[in-house]
Amino acid sequence: MFLEKMVERNPELVETGLRLLGEGAILPDTYVVDVDRFLANAKAILDEADEQGIALYFMLKQVGRNPWLAKKLVELGYPGAVAVDFREAKILMDHGVPICNVGHLVQIPRGFLKDIVAYEPTYMTVFTMEKIREIDAEAARQGKTQKLLLKVVGPDDMLYSGQHAGFELDALDEVVEQIQTLDHVRIGGVTSFPCFLVDEQTGEANPTPNLDTLLAARVILERHGVETINVNAPSATCVGTLKAMGAYPDITSAEPGHGLSGTTPLHARRNEPEVPCVVYMSEVSHNFRGHAYCFGGGHYRRSHVKHALVGTNLANAVVADVIAPELPCIDYYFELGQEFPVSAPVCMAFRFQIFVTRSHVALVEGLAGGTPRLAGLFDSQGRSQTWEDLS
Repeated sequence: MFLEKMVERNPELVETGLRLLGEGAILPDTYVVDVDRFLANAKAILDEADEQGIALYFMLKQVGRNPWLAKKLVELGYPGAVAVDFREAKILMDHGVPICNVGHLVQIPRGFLKDIVAYEPTYMTVFTMEKIREIDAEAARQGKTQKLLLKVVGPDDMLYSGQHAGFELDALDEVVEQIQTLDHVRIGGVTSFPCFLVDEQTGEANPTPNLDTLLAARVILERHGVETINVNAPSATCVGTLKAMGAYPDITSAEPGHGLSGTTPLHARRNEPEVPCVVYMSEVSHNFRGHAYCFGGGHYRRSHVKHALVGTNLANAVVADVIAPELPCIDYYFELGQEFPVSAPVCMAFRFQIFVTRSHVALVEGLAGGTPRLAGLFDSQGRSQTWEDLS
């Protein structure tokens, strides 16, 4: 999906990935992150958000919940992270990373509420009264008051399979009234996902019906006397979508994830301010009936992977078709459209969600200055790894 743009805009990363694999510094099934460009992308997004008056909470599930990158983003000026679920929250908490929003898309389970309330995230996203009452009770035990973002949904909203949840817009009045009877939670705003999507025909980022629902929900909250309402409108947040958000002055926060790595659908189509900066490295395991098979483990069902580069460097690399594993099957291997020498390095660039894989992550600093060095190795859940752990 991103291979052509990666070679065009960040050939140094491709060369470095091929070299690291060839030298044995990394193993197959490793994502390599160009830290210099990752942080440059993050700075460009932050600058645009400041221009638009929109707060940003970074999301790192895509790059394996990486606490090393999280700390770099906080140093850059981001106020903190959004944790998509309680496991990501735990990683961030273990490393002292501020959490601005937790529970979207996955609410916090009862057994983790004590820890998360004690950590004092800025917001907790919720979409059931039962969960709100649990939070209120735990906050009362700790003598705290927790701000909430209400996930809301309208009749025409887009909902992804596995993410169906939300307070129905036509029931929001009653929900707000119930929340306002509780003493240790207060409503801080509303959220939904996805609020913007890239049109595959035009390549433009357009608002979804979910955004209309958010804006209607904001009016309802105002009517109930809620002040300082955070309208959180995530999805494909990058410089381009932030400019589109500028047309909606009620939007107050967003959550860059793939924008940080330059890998939103916008970046696959054209050159955006952010430079793609993550490649997936593997190597040929074997050949069978005219096709090569390289080690897998990092496949994501929505990756749209189509091609790979096979070779020791860009000068001698050959472009090969990739035949991704069928959905019912485990991604033990990626199948290539022709044969290649066993142990030949393979580089791919596709849409990823590292936290759902078996992959490892290699962070490389110094590429921008021509002096690349391996800054760290991590597993897919953000845990630091030594070479002994990997081999």
